[in-house]
Amino acid sequence: MAFSFAPMPLSHPEEILHDLSPFILIHKNGTIERLVGKEVTPPSTDPTTGVHSKDVRISPETGLSARIYLPGATTSQDQKLPLLIYFHGGGFVFGTASSTMFQPFLNKLALEAQTIIVSVDYRRAPEHLYPAQYDDSWEAIKWVASHATRNGTEPWLNDYADFERVFFGGESAGANIAHHMGMRIGLGKDLDTFGDGFKLFGLVLIDPYFGGETLIGGEVVADVKERNILEKLWRVMNPSFSSLDDPLINPAKDPNLSKLGGRRVLVSVAEKDLLRDRGWYYYEVLGKSGWNGQVDIIEAKGEGHVYHLYLPFRENALTLFKTLSSFINVDK
Repeated sequence: MAFSFAPMPLSHPEEILHDLSPFILIHKNGTIERLVGKEVTPPSTDPTTGVHSKDVRISPETGLSARIYLPGATTSQDQKLPLLIYFHGGGFVFGTASSTMFQPFLNKLALEAQTIIVSVDYRRAPEHLYPAQYDDSWEAIKWVASHATRNGTEPWLNDYADFERVFFGGESAGANIAHHMGMRIGLGKDLDTFGDGFKLFGLVLIDPYFGGETLIGGEVVADVKERNILEKLWRVMNPSFSSLDDPLINPAKDPNLSKLGGRRVLVSVAEKDLLRDRGWYYYEVLGKSGWNGQVDIIEAKGEGHVYHLYLPFRENALTLFKTLSSFINVDK
């Protein structure tokens, strides 16, 4: 999956319940070893981009929180900025809103797109099973929407966010979450909570974590172990699911796909990513579903899964930043 992996711990195979290396090991005694995404970075003013960040608590009951990014050049409350609600990747099992792997990307994106970013720190499996990840994300969206009246608890959102230009986005598992949050908006879930001042403009799905029972494209010839890891990650998060054609993992099987919220969708895939063909398939199926919006797709040649998170940023990552900025600011 193209992460920089930690070395394998010295665990005996008979002690392991789920071996999801190089991501996570789940022991029979309940011990959880996360092998990646453990390094964290505190919020700060980034010296390279000038972007400010801070952490906020959303729900004391569940511990739900978020990290907010504000472009440093913002000087006037009259300058309302697009708002991206972002869901980080990590197979639903690793990574947090404070993980070092996400901070440079979000600092750079906030600067390039001149957008406020709310990165949601949803609960992770296996400690918290489905639907905790989706429920937390929805709760965060409702919390953000509560600021559309300019009377919320977070001044950065009250003062600077344009709530009529809201985007949902993320990579990998986070892109899966972003899609399903868009579906909830489109299906009118809790619509009275949002009011007229909160409008989902579009979705940004980077290397989306989708699947299906029938193999497609490069999945047919892909390494079986890599395919199995993707399925096992899903089973760890959602052990009650019965099929990879569940719309939660295979949106192509969702009879309500045409009701997706927002006006525009941008799908970004990487040529060497096992999830590449699922991204293309989503793009094709959504475009034919009768959805009343515009869906576009871009592909990074020669790149693997979540290449945009690596430092230093490669040329394809810099191109992605420009594409995302244009997408977020189109028709502004």
